[in-house]
Formats: sequence, structure tokens, C-alpha cells
Amino acid sequence: MKKLVILFSVFLVFFFGPLVSSVAQDFGPRVQPFIKTQAKVIAFQNATLIDGTGAPAQEGQTVLIRDGLIEEIGSVNEVSIPEGAEVMDMSGKTLLPGFVMMHEHMFYPAQAKDMSHMNQMDFSFPKLYLAGGATTIRTAGSVEPYSDQNLKKWIEKGEILGPKMDITGPYINSSDQSSLSMMKVTEGPEEARKLVNYWADEGFTSFKVYQDISRDLLKAVVEEVHARNLKVTGHICSISFREAADIGIDNLEHGFIMASDFIKDRTLDICQNNARQQAMINLAVDAPEMKALIDHLVDKGVAVTSTLPVFETFAKGQPVIEQRALDAMNPTMRDIYLTTWAAVQSSDNMSWATLLKKEMQWEKAFFEAGGLLMNGTDPTGYGGVVAGFANIRAVELLVQAGFSIEDAIKVSTLHGAKYLERDEEIGSIEKGKKADLVVINGDPTQNIQLLRKVEMVFKDGVGYDSEKVFEYTKGSVGVH
Repeated sequence: MKKLVILFSVFLVFFFGPLVSSVAQDFGPRVQPFIKTQAKVIAFQNATLIDGTGAPAQEGQTVLIRDGLIEEIGSVNEVSIPEGAEVMDMSGKTLLPGFVMMHEHMFYPAQAKDMSHMNQMDFSFPKLYLAGGATTIRTAGSVEPYSDQNLKKWIEKGEILGPKMDITGPYINSSDQSSLSMMKVTEGPEEARKLVNYWADEGFTSFKVYQDISRDLLKAVVEEVHARNLKVTGHICSISFREAADIGIDNLEHGFIMASDFIKDRTLDICQNNARQQAMINLAVDAPEMKALIDHLVDKGVAVTSTLPVFETFAKGQPVIEQRALDAMNPTMRDIYLTTWAAVQSSDNMSWATLLKKEMQWEKAFFEAGGLLMNGTDPTGYGGVVAGFANIRAVELLVQAGFSIEDAIKVSTLHGAKYLERDEEIGSIEKGKKADLVVINGDPTQNIQLLRKVEMVFKDGVGYDSEKVFEYTKGSVGVH
């Protein structure tokens, strides 16, 4: 059946292409079946609007888009609908900005008992990210960089379905103690500089250091990356958050429970994972030393990426993932996930439940202190984080942490756009910006789980049918 759909779309493009499309970009036969509208002018009428700026949700709003840009926003009585526009009745529906998700991968745990390897998800993940509302993503580390580079190129050319991608180069690490088999161990500052320049020349706009990085190596990476006007993020352990901020890192991944700043008698340049975790379990939520660290990061302008979806998979008391995400997995990965989740829930170990609750409180404190908190999913762990569905879960978890839905959306949209220095064009629903929008069938301000009812996603004014994508990708996650 899927082959017939694609063949029929080829027929349409070949014989009726000029009539089907009224937008500037042409789309190939692997994209056309999922396009619901390409109208030049679209009016979303009578929507509940959460615009991504943190402002309260507004009811009865009309948003007019033309040629892929937002032209007008206002109440139903304020915005005139041009003749010939496609009018979408948004009664009972909500309009959000497209998510800008900042800790994403195109890989996922392999079907192995120890989960020590990752498989590239070239088929499923680009489609699922977009269908789940992410119109822009940043990969936060690559194990197949040329694959990521090609996916980005093919998406931009309209050959495959997916979000706009900002790609991060291969992980940069100083030791093989925590490296996966796909990671290169960088032997010193000069090799790190060469690596940065090679991948920057290849078009990569971000670099990620990993948890055994040394201070000398981080300093070399930061200097070289900043000389190219690019940015460095890190999943760090061997270096404290304060040290990394002072060296000049731009972004810290996974939030505050990853900080090694509170280990007593810490060994410099060595990742002491168990000691770090225990220190965070012991640290009081309102500890003055945590407040001082938060203030230091805010003062230094260091962004922090939340990745609550991957943390909750290890926490007793958190629910199993939604059925559609289970349906997206191939049977082997589904069984691995469900078996492991059940073991977590039956365990007496409450460490991750404690850490998850603290992380939520520290992220909220950072946000309230003026920090640039961003959102991400990190589809790793033992497979309980599935692209697309996890976008939505990441917002739900921020609301569980005590954020208003408006602020949770802001963290998941405008904050990522600001970090990428693209907030003049994406990240919120404002006049003149790109028409990157998510249509929700329901009002998530009344029930946050209604956020899961993603009906359509617009990227640059082109509307894609989310349900059709979810149906097409069933059973594919975990298949290389």
C-alpha cells in the first residue's frame, strides 16, 4: 500500500505538479504524500494561540500566513481574510510555534542487551521529529556525521521529510573510559583543533565535548570553535560546570544533576560518575552553593538544555510511554523497553526518582533566575525516548516541574531559537516570522495531555499530516 501511495504521488508530481504546488519549494515523491496543504495564503481562524513568548494563551485569534511567512495576527474581527485564502476553522484547536528541540539525535539504541551501540534512524526519526511538532532541531552529537549532513541536505532540497537541522559534529572526548565504540578519542589540543576545523569546513555549526574531556582539551576546542563564530556544548563530568563556564563553554547538556561541582575532594580532569550522582542526591534543593552555581551560569550567559524525557525512563513512579510511541518501535525494541521499564518500576531503588524531582526544581530555579533554559529529548537510554513523541513529553514534563504551559512552550521554542541566533525568524508566532506552526486538536491549557493531539505541522508555511506520518512509520524505530 505504501508503495502505491508513493507511485501515485510520482504520477501527480509528473503530470500535475504546476497545479498541486503554489509554494516556491518543490517536493519529491517521498514528501508529497504527507503534505496536507501548500496554499499560498492560509488563514487560521478562531484559534487558541500560545505564541511562544511566554504571554498568556489567547482565545479567538486569527493567524494569516502568506508565502511561508506570518503576515497578520489578531482577533477574529481584526484580521481581514483575503479572497482566495484557504481558511482553516480552528474552533476547539490550539496553535503553537514549531518546537525548536536542542538535544536530538538521529540515532537510537541498537537491539543489543547491553545497549552499548547506537543505530542511525535515517528513515524514521526525521519524519517523526517533524510530525511531533519539531520544525527545527539541533543534533547534540553525531555518531554518523556524514549521514546527518546528508539528511540535512535532502530535507532542505525537499527530497525527504524532516525538520530544519542544525548539525553537531562527532563527539570530542579525552579518554575511552566512557566512550561508545563510535566515538573517537582525541589525543590532544592540536588534534582537537584540526577536528574542529575539518567539521566546520564540512558545514557543521555546533560541537559537543563528552564526559571525560580535560580542561586543556576543552580550552582548545572552545578557542577554535569561537574563532569560527560557532558554539560548543557539553555532556561533562570530568570538568565542573563552573570550570566549563569560566573556560567559555556555551551550553551545558542534561541539566544540573550532571554537575560534578559538589563532589568532595574531586580529582581534576577525571569523571567520577558515582561520586557525582551521590553528591547530587545528598545536595539540598535549596542549597546556597547550587544557587551560587546557577547565578554564575546566568552571569556567564551559559545555556542549559533540559532532557527530562530520558531521565524519567530511569525513575520509579514515572509512567510508561504513550501507546503511539510503543507502536512506532519494532517488536524487539518494544520488548526490551517494556521489560526494562517494568524492572525499574519494581525496583526499590529511588535514586533516579529523587534526582528527577530535584532536576525539575533546579531547572525551574535557573529559568526564574533569567537563565536560557532550552528543551531536548535525548533518544538514548534503553529506548524509551522516541523522536517526535518525546518532543511533546518534554513539554509535559516541564509542566509537571511547575512551569506554566506558556513558559514550557517558550523554553521549547523561543529559547532554542535564541541560542541558535535565529529568533528573528523562528521560535514564536509573531508577524514577519516563518510560518512554523503546530495545530493541536484540543486545548492543552485545560489538559496538558491534549498536547499529544498533534493534527498538522507547518514548516515554512507547508502543512504536513502528522497522523499519516505516524501511521507510515509504525514499527520502524530500532530498525537501522
